[in-house]
Amino acid sequence: MSDMAEMPVQLPEHPTSGTEARGRYFNSGNAFNIKLPEVPCALFTEEAARALARTETALYPCDISATLDCPFPATTPLLLARYASVLAGAQLTVDFVATASIWYVIDGAGTVTCGGEEIRFGKGDVFLLPGLAAAVIGAEAAAVFWCVGNDPQLAFEASAPIPGARDGVAFVHFPAGEIAHQLDKVYAQEANDSTSGHALIFSAAQSEKSRNITPTMTLSLNTLKPHSFQPPHRHNSVALTLVIAGDPAHTEIDDVPWAWAPWATLLTPPTAKHSHHNNGDSRAEFLIVQDGGFYYHARTMGFQFL
Repeated sequence: MSDMAEMPVQLPEHPTSGTEARGRYFNSGNAFNIKLPEVPCALFTEEAARALARTETALYPCDISATLDCPFPATTPLLLARYASVLAGAQLTVDFVATASIWYVIDGAGTVTCGGEEIRFGKGDVFLLPGLAAAVIGAEAAAVFWCVGNDPQLAFEASAPIPGARDGVAFVHFPAGEIAHQLDKVYAQEANDSTSGHALIFSAAQSEKSRNITPTMTLSLNTLKPHSFQPPHRHNSVALTLVIAGDPAHTEIDDVPWAWAPWATLLTPPTAKHSHHNNGDSRAEFLIVQDGGFYYHARTMGFQFL
């Protein structure tokens, strides 16, 4: 008798309809032995350099779908990071098939129009765009952005966001001045041993209860005082980190140091032991997007200091 783990997928023996014919059968031996590539550590610098060159109006995805064995662009199984450049006087239309996309303005100035509302953006601003929104980004001065959306999540599910009143995400603007003000308020308080340091967590009116910026994505502006470090920790979500300031600074992932580079994106795999280190004389700042909303909702975030 053969091992049931070696059995191939089983088809219906005598289907009498199309609905029956579409059925497939596995067993407790072969249903759970799927081998998927692990999420790797990665540092994306080339995409940032291309956007910062400001040679064209374009998107530059941090795509490692081949490494992840995903049939769609992806930086992690559920998130896609991009850089974007918009030349002065040009426009970029954004209509990602995603629940939402988070944008950070690395440089430049201009306007964003979405759903009949318009904002003026500048360096250091953050804004949130709902998916399928056909937002138009217009640059008055050549602009460069970092952007993260959950496109791979929806591609995996073969689904699309619900537009209109039932949409769980709205157009939100976080101006740089307000971000600095809110971070100053955080720094006016003492950090205790149960926190991961002085960080500003972004949320929105529609997701205030969950304290996430979207139902599944979390966004934080983390900081490190000069010559300090964040203790080693791990969590079940991945982390996409944009280096804003820190010289010299680095992240250790499973005891391997990854030196920061200006405006680089660092990918920290899920459950990996990691810590952040600022060896410079000024404050380090780094923006982190995680798929943490999934894990908070499922009660499986698993955050722990090591």
